[in-house]
Amino acid sequence: MANGPQGFDRFDRAILAVLAAEGRISATELARRIGLSKSPTQARMKRLEEAGVIAGYRAVLDPVKMGQAHVAFVEVRLSDTREAALRAFNRAVLAVPEVEQCHMIASRFDYLLKVRTADIADYRRVLAERISALPHVASTSTYVAMEAVKETQ
Repeated sequence: MANGPQGFDRFDRAILAVLAAEGRISATELARRIGLSKSPTQARMKRLEEAGVIAGYRAVLDPVKMGQAHVAFVEVRLSDTREAALRAFNRAVLAVPEVEQCHMIASRFDYLLKVRTADIADYRRVLAERISALPHVASTSTYVAMEAVKETQ
C-alpha cells in the first residue's frame, strides 16, 4: 500500500473498487481486471485484509424480498448527553435488530437511526416498544422514506 491519500496505489484502489461491487469474484478474474497476475493480486488482497481495510465479505440481501420494505429515519434526542448516557444508549441500540444504522449527529438532535420494518404498523410497534424504551430517549421524530433513490452497501 503506497501512494494516494490513504497510502493506496492504483492497484489497491482497483482491487477495493472491484471487491466492493463484486465480492465473490475469483482472484483470477480480479487479477485480469486490474492488470496484475494472480499471485501479486492475492498478496495485495491478503495485505488489505490484514490491515483491516477489507473488513470482510458478505452477501447483500434484498430487504424488500425479505419482507422489510418499510424504511424510516428517526431523529432521537436524549435527555442526558453525558458520556455514560451516550455509552448506555450506544450499547442498547445495538440490540434492536430493526435499527439498520445508528449515527451520532452534531445537530439539534443526538442520533439518526435508519429503521427497517415490514410496514408502518410494525414500525409503530418498534418505535413504541424498542426505540422509545432505549436509555435516556427524550423524544423522537420520524421521517418515512417513500423511495430509495441510491443505496450503497
